[in-house]
Amino acid sequence: MKFYRRSRPASRSLTGTSGQALQGAPDVTHLIQPTSRNEATQMLVNGSRHDRFVVSRRRTGFGDCLWSLAAAWRYAQRTGRTLAIDWRGSCYLDQPLINAFPVFFEPVQDIAGVPVICDDQISQVSFPGPFFPSWWNKPTIDCVYRPDEQIFRERDELDQLFQSRADSDAKTVVCDACLMWRCDQDAERQIFRSLKPRSEIQARIDAIHHEHFEGHSIIGVHVRHGNGEDIMEHTPYWADPELALQQVCTAIHKAKALPHQRPVRVFLCTDSALVLDKLSGIFPDLFTIPKRFQEPQAGPLHSAALGAEGGFSALLEMYLLGRCDTVIRFPPTSAFTRYARLFAPRIMEFDLNDPTRLILIEEASEELAAS
Repeated sequence: MKFYRRSRPASRSLTGTSGQALQGAPDVTHLIQPTSRNEATQMLVNGSRHDRFVVSRRRTGFGDCLWSLAAAWRYAQRTGRTLAIDWRGSCYLDQPLINAFPVFFEPVQDIAGVPVICDDQISQVSFPGPFFPSWWNKPTIDCVYRPDEQIFRERDELDQLFQSRADSDAKTVVCDACLMWRCDQDAERQIFRSLKPRSEIQARIDAIHHEHFEGHSIIGVHVRHGNGEDIMEHTPYWADPELALQQVCTAIHKAKALPHQRPVRVFLCTDSALVLDKLSGIFPDLFTIPKRFQEPQAGPLHSAALGAEGGFSALLEMYLLGRCDTVIRFPPTSAFTRYARLFAPRIMEFDLNDPTRLILIEEASEELAAS
């Protein structure tokens, strides 16, 4: 794609998307509570001293969103910038102008000393230029559609910036790419400690934990199937679907055979009704959280077709997996189980270099701060 030099805009409200259309989902307007702008937003609109920003823009599943946010936060912390969380166009909502962050998480004003803008007023904020990566210095109308090649290019540019430990001369650094593996684990843990699901979601997590987890040693099993989507780096694990399910069953049997302090229960999280049906037939004591699945081969659960309901179900499973005694990750390339990988005391996963090799990882559990 040919680029042309243009004059830099003084400021911009970042409205560009990847060009992917959002489809129908339940109305979530009632989920947005009218709130006054937080202090950081007020100072920004009034032209205060906070004039350097990192904008974390993601529209993908929560695993990717939170991991990429951790990378953006770490850079904001290191360079003394304000962090803006912009999840408009989320795959969990059908209203592209709504910032999904306050729909699913409690508002925050700072994360470990880094000022944060995260409410639904983000569309009214104008960020100052110049911008990094340079794509965002183009006129807004030219930024509306970004081809995949451009997104991958920006990911690599951001990675180089973060790895260099240098600061950018740009007033606003836009992180609108998958930034998994672009930060240290302490940054990821800081994000998970600092962000809390909305109170009604947290109450549901606690209720399920009390009803199904207490008094048992829970083996959490996450099986990312894809259900017809392009699963990219997960593909080697599903080259032989029958073998893949056999591997999951083998892992469950091995996990059950490990020492446990309490009676064992198996908790399954998956995006495929087929996987649920197969594993339930083999492990009749297995339990799941009731949820709505897509039709076979219709694509992933993080879809606007399921709307906010799909997002709520995802957070329930993500946070409950992190409270299991043992977690089986299949495949381990799925960012959805990153929270569990960081906080569960025992992990079983298949080797990235040899998808047939099962690895047991035992670490001291690191508790999250009390809600």
